[in-house]
Amino acid sequence: MVSQLETPLSDLSRQLPISIEGLVQVFTCPHRSFFTNVIAQALRIAGQGTPVLVVQFLKGGIRQGHEHPMQMGQHLDWYRCNLPRCIDTPQLEDAEKQSVLDLWEHTKAQVAAGRYHLVVLEDLSLAINFGLIPEADVLEFLATRPAQVDVILTGPEMPASILEIADQITELRRSHNP
Repeated sequence: MVSQLETPLSDLSRQLPISIEGLVQVFTCPHRSFFTNVIAQALRIAGQGTPVLVVQFLKGGIRQGHEHPMQMGQHLDWYRCNLPRCIDTPQLEDAEKQSVLDLWEHTKAQVAAGRYHLVVLEDLSLAINFGLIPEADVLEFLATRPAQVDVILTGPEMPASILEIADQITELRRSHNP
């Protein structure tokens, strides 16, 4: 038997005299799809009752789009682009570029509304490097987000300007060749 104490976030925030500043965390690796631990962290935090947003900018295949978020439990919203495929090249059709940009704009609006305490932006570095999301816009987003929001950015070849402002940088490497 497990007992669990539930405290609504609104009651908890009234008890805290100060606000805790959110962190910018970067998880980078030369390979894609090595960020399972980030997704596991998001699921664990959401399972504890904290509102979490996961955004996968370059994953498609299910034509989800920001209009149809997947909800994993009560506290995790999961967005993907409205694309018929996963993006692995900067050569995209205009509709694909627009889908990524629409998802980025929607993400910024959701975070600014203060709905989430953790935001995971998967493959953001590739979206920047492919020219789909302006690097300056990402830096502005990070600077102007609500102060308590933790942001996790993932992807290979993270721009130096983002690494400079990150509170934590984790580089994932293979320990052996498969």
